[in-house]
Amino acid sequence: MKPFFLLLFTCLALEAAVAQNPATKPAAAKATPPAAAPDSLQVEYVRTQPDADLWLQPGDRLQMRVKARSGLKVTLWNQHSLQELPAVQNKGEKGLYVGTYILQPGDRLPSLNVPVLVDDTTNAYPATVFSTKSNVTLLNPAQPLYGLTNTSSAYLNYGLGEDRLGGAKMGFLDSLVRVQITGKIGRDYRIKLSNTLNAYMPVQQVQLEGGPSSLTGESLTSSWSVTGDDEKGKYDYVRVAVGQRLPYTSFMDVAPSRIVVDIYGAVSNSNWITQHRTLREVENVQYQQLTSDVFRVIIDLKHPQAWGYGIGYQGNSLVIKVKRQPEKLKLKHLTVAVDAGHGGTNKGTIGKTGIPEKEITLQIAQQLKRELQKKGAHVIMTREADVTVDNSERVRILKKAQPDLLVSVHVNSAGRPEVQGTSTYYRHVAFRPLSQALYEEVLELGLKEFGNIGGFNFALNALTEFPNALVETAFSSNPQDEQKLINPAFQEDMAQQIRKGVERFLKETKRRKK
Repeated sequence: MKPFFLLLFTCLALEAAVAQNPATKPAAAKATPPAAAPDSLQVEYVRTQPDADLWLQPGDRLQMRVKARSGLKVTLWNQHSLQELPAVQNKGEKGLYVGTYILQPGDRLPSLNVPVLVDDTTNAYPATVFSTKSNVTLLNPAQPLYGLTNTSSAYLNYGLGEDRLGGAKMGFLDSLVRVQITGKIGRDYRIKLSNTLNAYMPVQQVQLEGGPSSLTGESLTSSWSVTGDDEKGKYDYVRVAVGQRLPYTSFMDVAPSRIVVDIYGAVSNSNWITQHRTLREVENVQYQQLTSDVFRVIIDLKHPQAWGYGIGYQGNSLVIKVKRQPEKLKLKHLTVAVDAGHGGTNKGTIGKTGIPEKEITLQIAQQLKRELQKKGAHVIMTREADVTVDNSERVRILKKAQPDLLVSVHVNSAGRPEVQGTSTYYRHVAFRPLSQALYEEVLELGLKEFGNIGGFNFALNALTEFPNALVETAFSSNPQDEQKLINPAFQEDMAQQIRKGVERFLKETKRRKK
């Protein structure tokens, strides 16, 4: 009997219950590594795709990649074949075998390396079993796995894609929010939000519940309360009781100006919504049951410019804290946050002169602080010296300070030295007017256009609590731009134009009417 079939029988004989709940069951013993393969097979690797430990469910796709000699027969433990890609589809290289297998309820992979049989079709050498280094665990859908977020800044990603700013974020969650886990891909749990929508969350942000739970991930909503601070306060509040701390996502819309919150697992049982006369920013509220497991809260605003909001739980009630438009739209009545990018051990980009981004951004930010203070604004700085302040700490500082708006100052860089110009960035479309006003004013310095860029996946632009924008002043990788950036006179001019951009935003906001 070939070694492959011996290993197959060993896999099938292992107790399948081990895979039912990875949070409470010990891992099964790994299969004994096979004997070394003949050199003629030239097996370079056997991998899952992605190449990481996986928790999967029946119906999920198990994607495999094997790099070996061309012309072999490669099959999974269940005789499912992998196909050799034509060389033209693999940068001219032969010997890459790929395949996708949809896991079935009867499959048994209790925390085992995935075995793959590599066979020389000429029978000149014996077929040999190789295994992945990563493990695949098959979860039991009949025993749902739940966890609780363990931080008030837990975040959801749309997918597993990465760039230098991290994965594209769907939103943030409060602490102790109960989430259903339907899989794990390396360092991320797959979270079921609804029957049609998944998200991904870092493993370290979730504490798994111990043992099976009789509590499902669904709850009925009940009555609402919509009220506001007194005349001098800054916020209106929308409170929706949902029975347990369910996951949610949100976004701001324009024309009409509104805040939309989707609560996953909530089913409407709201019989009335009480709205008080203390409201100053909330015009109206309504809800929709989008699907059987998605409850949407819609908050219409009185002003065309949204000034931000925060979301969190008070007990089992979801509270949307809506910021009111400032009564007086002049700098002397406002608090402005200024963020000098990078700092300390985080030098940022460095051009040919060797002057790091962290020095240039601090100099411009300090000039901007003085410009704003001349106009009477109260200014909050995320850093005022060459110190290391990571983005999570900056977010904490800003959320605690609750400024009226934020401007983050950076220096750009590109792989090609001819690229140059200025640009501004925003994440939420409701905050684009601030970034656009900054862009128009900074262009007055004679810099080339690089663009006003939306959907920017930067931690400080992800904040919903107040209008925010990032200014990439110019390119240190471009010699002409860099000479401007290190010039104190240009730094002062840049700060002045950013201040004018903030004032332009305030004037345009005042002119806009509902």
